[in-house]
Amino acid sequence: MTAAGETGGRRWRFSVRPTPRPARALKSLQLPAFWLLGLILLAGLTRLGGILRADLARYPVATTTAIILFALYAVPFWLFIASMDFLEREPPLLMATAFAWGGAVATTAAIPGNQSVHDLLAKLISPAFAATWGPAIAGPTIEELLKALGVVMIVLVARKQINSVLDGMVYGALVGLGFQVVEDIVYAVNAVSVTGRGDGVGPVIATFFLRGFLAGLWSHTLFTALAGAGIAWFLVRTDKPTWWRAGGLAVGLGLAWLTHFIWNSPLFADGLGSGGAGVLLGMLGKGLPALVMVLALVWVARHREAHFYVAQLAALHDPAIATPGELQIMGHGHLRADARRYGKARCGRAGERAVRGLQTAQARLAVELSRVSHLDPADALLIYCRDEVLAQRQRLVALGHPEAIVSPSRPAVPRIVVLGALGAVLLVLLIWQAIRSMNAA
Repeated sequence: MTAAGETGGRRWRFSVRPTPRPARALKSLQLPAFWLLGLILLAGLTRLGGILRADLARYPVATTTAIILFALYAVPFWLFIASMDFLEREPPLLMATAFAWGGAVATTAAIPGNQSVHDLLAKLISPAFAATWGPAIAGPTIEELLKALGVVMIVLVARKQINSVLDGMVYGALVGLGFQVVEDIVYAVNAVSVTGRGDGVGPVIATFFLRGFLAGLWSHTLFTALAGAGIAWFLVRTDKPTWWRAGGLAVGLGLAWLTHFIWNSPLFADGLGSGGAGVLLGMLGKGLPALVMVLALVWVARHREAHFYVAQLAALHDPAIATPGELQIMGHGHLRADARRYGKARCGRAGERAVRGLQTAQARLAVELSRVSHLDPADALLIYCRDEVLAQRQRLVALGHPEAIVSPSRPAVPRIVVLGALGAVLLVLLIWQAIRSMNAA
């Protein structure tokens, strides 16, 4: 059985059974940047291992607890970051590389770098100034530079993976997340040492609440996402003049530095007013504007990218590839999820898997179409991707659910709105509990 589609007067014919995936050469191994990245990661991991081994020798229970808590804490952040680009999923190995750079390279290099800036400020200005403003100057200057270099390294070894501003934000956020997790572990163990009460987990739990829920939303994950957006803007907006692209790069890096500076600054250090409410308002005043800005940037970048990829499939004018109804929901993550739930409601788990398979195949084909200037009937990768879409369509047809669309009786209020509201309430409760723990301490 074959299926045909027309584009620009050219008719293609493909078998419904997918052809074997064409092999790709490991071109990264031929890049000097690949080996440089490997050496730097190895050095960073070695230094981080030395730090953690020393902590485990002194406080085995506290250090193990800190590692477990903050590793679990990273999971929802990782899942959210990975879901940001739901049409063009980033390679897991490359995502892990970005995380490792932030956790092993940026952190271990920032420790001596920050100390050097503190010492320099103390000598040039005064020890009091260095104690008050040192974190606000040293942290953004040293740490944001080191983390941005991680995004640059990703670009050097896998340039084709950076196709949009959203891609840069994903890798930047992962670098920041790695930095944030490792830094929090170090702070937790240091808190144990400062209390001087032996190998206890109390300071670790307190640090987990304070740094996890009071600072976690507007910390390194957010800062480096802005830097990644600027780097990606410079790379992908080749339709703009160089000075305009450089301006976007400067804005991204500048916003990363500025939001980090504001958060580390002594401004509103004691909150606004007295009690937990004043502390909460002070923190929201410093961190919420940056969080809203990043979420708005993600929203805009997501929709621009989704519109671009949906247009690739729409240009085929082939309902066997994507029906008009599927094209309408393809660019919206919550509608794609609703379509999977509708498939499950009608055909059980098999229906859900079939809808997910079709959506994945459609996204893969859209990405590959975007990478070619014209349709080539002999392009093995395009043949594979298109045949995969047709095979997934056949699975849906066999189940009696031929179209991956949402239920006509779906709720008026999207599920994502309800879940978002509940998540916000839960987050506020956790932050409030963290403030109460801080006041009690």
